[in-house]
Amino acid sequence: MDGDLGDFLRSRRARIRPEEVGLPSYGRRRVPGLRREEVAQLAGVSVDYYIRLEQGRGLRASDAVLDAIARVLRLDETEHSYLRTVARPGAAKAPRRPAVPRVRPGVQLLLDAMERSPAFVLGRRMEVLAWNALADALLGFGALEPAARSMPRLVFLDQAAADFYPEWAAIAAQTVANLRISAGRYPDDPALTGLVGELSVKSTDFRRLWADHEVKACAYGVKRVRHPVAGLLTLPYETLTVPEDPDQTLVVYTPEPGSETAERLALLGSWATAG
Repeated sequence: MDGDLGDFLRSRRARIRPEEVGLPSYGRRRVPGLRREEVAQLAGVSVDYYIRLEQGRGLRASDAVLDAIARVLRLDETEHSYLRTVARPGAAKAPRRPAVPRVRPGVQLLLDAMERSPAFVLGRRMEVLAWNALADALLGFGALEPAARSMPRLVFLDQAAADFYPEWAAIAAQTVANLRISAGRYPDDPALTGLVGELSVKSTDFRRLWADHEVKACAYGVKRVRHPVAGLLTLPYETLTVPEDPDQTLVVYTPEPGSETAERLALLGSWATAG
């Protein structure tokens, strides 16, 4: 995924209007947003230094420099962390993982104990590693081939996704923004690179969103789904990192007790068990 640093910086400075940072907006501009020399000036570094950094020419920027650039480009906390990661890709080499990640038996027991909440575990590539019965009834993981148990593939390659997610465009953007975090953290992961390449070839929507370089973690929020049996469901969710394995994320849908969604999920669980 060469060029991520430069592409990210260019996309971030393109969204900043000069007047927002106290610069005059008059004059002809060939590109939207801030020029390289303006970013360098505001961050307190030389123009040559910033250009070499944006071009990825072997610089190892200090925390102070990256913090200054993040301030100028108005990066949020997630984007700031991403900048540090892609600016110094060798700083935190990931330990070699098995070809097929394993979920500890205790984590599976935890999933199974959550009988009223759909819950599943995602790996670093947003692949689905484990799930409980209600998540299977809701999302159908058990009926899929292993390679298809991937949230990015389900969102972008499953023809039913647009009907299943009423706010599909928002879900798609969120999926890409979250996947970008892993891509920046693990630039040498061949399976992750392959996933991005596959989706870029097969989905024009993914290709467009990937080029935007948005970075955002899916830590919590609300999703709406339209299930063929249970109907329209409003599903708040929380995510937690699995202890001892920061590459695995536990996702739990947490409908409010007594809500229509909770009642429909209970019926869905009963229907799935009876079937």
